[in-house]
Order: sequence, then structure tokens, then C-alpha cells
Amino acid sequence: MNHKSLNIKGTLTSLEEPTVMGILNITPDSFYSNSRKQTEKDIDERIQTILSEGGSIIDVGGYSSRPDAVEVSEDEEASRLIVALRILKEHYPETIVSVDTFRAGVARTCVEDYGVAMINDISGGDLDKDMFDTVAELQVPYILMHMRGTPQTMQQHTDYGNMMEEIILELSKKVRRLNQLGVNDVVIDPGFGFSKTLDQNYLLMNRLKDFSVFELPLLVGISRKSMIYRLLGNTPEESLNGTVVLNTLALMNGADILRVHDVKAAREAVCIVSKYIKSH
Repeated sequence: MNHKSLNIKGTLTSLEEPTVMGILNITPDSFYSNSRKQTEKDIDERIQTILSEGGSIIDVGGYSSRPDAVEVSEDEEASRLIVALRILKEHYPETIVSVDTFRAGVARTCVEDYGVAMINDISGGDLDKDMFDTVAELQVPYILMHMRGTPQTMQQHTDYGNMMEEIILELSKKVRRLNQLGVNDVVIDPGFGFSKTLDQNYLLMNRLKDFSVFELPLLVGISRKSMIYRLLGNTPEESLNGTVVLNTLALMNGADILRVHDVKAAREAVCIVSKYIKSH
């Protein structure tokens, strides 16, 4: 694994050992029902669980990006996020917080008013033309994900001539634009489940090492996704074992950040894979 780091609020954070990002969903309709948190008590308990199980980053989302998710207004998204961000700012000020949003205005509010450290944009800047400029101005790390279309239409955009080439080309154009704007801390997310069929998701996992061409941190988010439960014929609730298997494969192939619902299981995978890699 490359020695990679991120400048988070002026502190260089090493990714020499992969890190775990815990998901905090403030949505009523996330695909994995156990992850939905809406009361302050639920949110606080979830934060404590992520931190006690070894999560290094908390990724807060107020807009469900599953296929067929209901459109949420910018105000509604922001007001959902603020409930969690207020708790994080008051009670867990040392925690690295990432916000899962594709809206520049929401990103700005979260960073300027609540001290959020990173922006995680599922659209890679495509759904809000101001996002790249905003991130450059805010000077926060930016998670650049690959998707085509919108969460509502993405599964109609799975036709590729050469999928890996096209994904890498699309991402590299955006990385160049971000760098030109002065955004130096970019994390690559190949976008498992977004504009990809089940077979394409497994090809993507098989070719994960191709992303090392960027020499940037690589985030993998496959936690309890349909590439697991559709293949196994079960449900998101029954997909922990499949998630751990895929997280292990991702770590063996260069993932630096795992975005997960189940932090303890992911930390254990990181611990075991790191030991395995160092023991040669």
C-alpha cells in the first residue's frame, strides 16, 4: 500500500494503514433500514458506536442515493444534516467529519458553520456546477466518486465500451480540473453500485489496482450493497459476511478508506490484512 496522507484541517493524516469511515445516515429511506438514524438520541448512540469500534471518519448523509430514492430539497437535506452536525460539533469536536452531499450550498454551510472536514460527492461535481469551485475555496479534502446520471437515473447509464478505461478517463479529467483550482487533497471513489450492473461491480473490484495510476487515496464503499445481496439472494440485513469478504478483497487491492455500516468488522479486516501484507 502506498504511503498516502490527507491534509485535514491543517494536520497531515496518514493513510499508511487503511482507515475506516463509519456511515451516519440521517435519512428516512436509506436502503439499509438499520442504518437510518433520525432522533438526537439515535444519532448520538450511532456516533458513539462508530468511534468506540474504531472508525476514524464519520460520513454524515441527509440524502438517500439509492436507486428510486425520493428527491429531497436542499433545505430539507441541510436541516437533516444540521441535527447531526450540531451534536458532533458540541460533543465530539475532535472527530473527523465528512458530509455526503452533491450540493455546493450544503457543503459550504457544513464546512463554514459546523467545522466539517471533508466533502463526499457521489456525483463527482456533475450535479452542481459550483461544487469544484466551492471545495477549492473551502480548502477541504474532496471525495470524487464516479457516477453517470443521477441517483434516480443512474441504472440506465451502464453501457460502456471499455468500462475501466472510461471510468479512469472521466475521473482523471476531473482530478486535473480540481488540481488546477487548487484542490490537492482528492480521494478517488470508483462508485460501486452507481451506474454499474452486478457484473460490472465485480469487474471493478477485480481491477481495483488500476486506480493506483492516480497515486491518490482510494475509497471503497460496498457495505451491504446489492452487488452482495442480489448475488447471494438475501437482503441488506443479511449481507455482513459478504461485505467483509469484499472489504478484504478491496484492502488486498489497494483500498485506503473503507466506507461501512459495520465499523468493528471493517477494522478487524484492516488489522488482519495489514498483518498479512507486512508478514511476507
